[in-house]
Amino acid sequence: MINTKVYIPKDLDKSSVKDDIRNTLLSGKNVIFPTETVYGIGAYALSESGVKSIYAVKGRPSDNPLIMHFSNLKDILNYVEIDQGYVKDLMQAFWPGPLTLVLRKKPIVPEFITGGLDTVGVRIPGHEIARKVIDIAGVPICAPSANISGKPSATLFEHVLEDFNGKVDIIIDGGKSEVGLESTVVDVTKEVPVILRPGMITKAMIKAITKEVIMNSEVIGEETPKAPGMKYKHYAPSGKLIIVEGEEKKVIDYINKQTKEFEIEGLKVGVISTNKIADQFMAQFVYQVGEELEEEVIASNLFAALRKMDNMKIDIIYTLSFSKGNFEEAIMNRLLKAANNNIIRL
Repeated sequence: MINTKVYIPKDLDKSSVKDDIRNTLLSGKNVIFPTETVYGIGAYALSESGVKSIYAVKGRPSDNPLIMHFSNLKDILNYVEIDQGYVKDLMQAFWPGPLTLVLRKKPIVPEFITGGLDTVGVRIPGHEIARKVIDIAGVPICAPSANISGKPSATLFEHVLEDFNGKVDIIIDGGKSEVGLESTVVDVTKEVPVILRPGMITKAMIKAITKEVIMNSEVIGEETPKAPGMKYKHYAPSGKLIIVEGEEKKVIDYINKQTKEFEIEGLKVGVISTNKIADQFMAQFVYQVGEELEEEVIASNLFAALRKMDNMKIDIIYTLSFSKGNFEEAIMNRLLKAANNNIIRL
């Protein structure tokens, strides 16, 4: 068991802490740090031992590619080829921020982070602490979400500590993740960009820059994944998650009826709900993720809700569909994967 050290943001100004972070990463070990999307478990991208350690502690399949994180565009250009004219426009519009671009890799990028592909995802995080860690290391960092593979991503420091205390060398406590969902991933190797994973940089936002954009019609297990989360069941709580979509009263009545039946069987039932109708559910535990029109708040609270259900040992989890608004693609993508496409439409 590793003696995990925990640092807070102001510690990063101390030379001894900077040395500790730099030496830890360059020696092939792991540092967990906050980003604006979710917490990431970091390793020096060119260190095979560091990357293998990520796969090991997460229980992550090795054909699931990793994203390289940088603090500036100049460094990125040493690792990838830019083939399309619109790419720099996307970089200028959305970096630093929650956008990952999949580009053709240069030979310096090792295959052990790309799942054997000739492409690699890169991004500049919008979180100041994340960029500071990358600057301290002086090298690109791979940083997939800091969670056990397949489970809900970590958006709170407590989540990270719960999963990785004693398993990694350093954890940086950055509080709550602002965005709460992983970055939008876009394949920009072709004439028309393809969204591989939706996020808070939406299709409409990308289209405003590139004029054309395609949403990937993915099927789990269909092909070698170009981005994290494409191939395997993802974001799933331990309990059975069921999405219920339809007219508000019908949804409430259906969930309450099912709740009564499951509780007679001795099962614990939880509901993920908007604030407005939370008090109308009969379940033992109801998690309020925000007001109906507060899409960004709902997104930032989604993984925390799923984790709370796990901590409460909830057997059956019902959730509203949240399938309206600008960020429905990102929110529903995560919910459908977490529920293994288990959705009831009334």
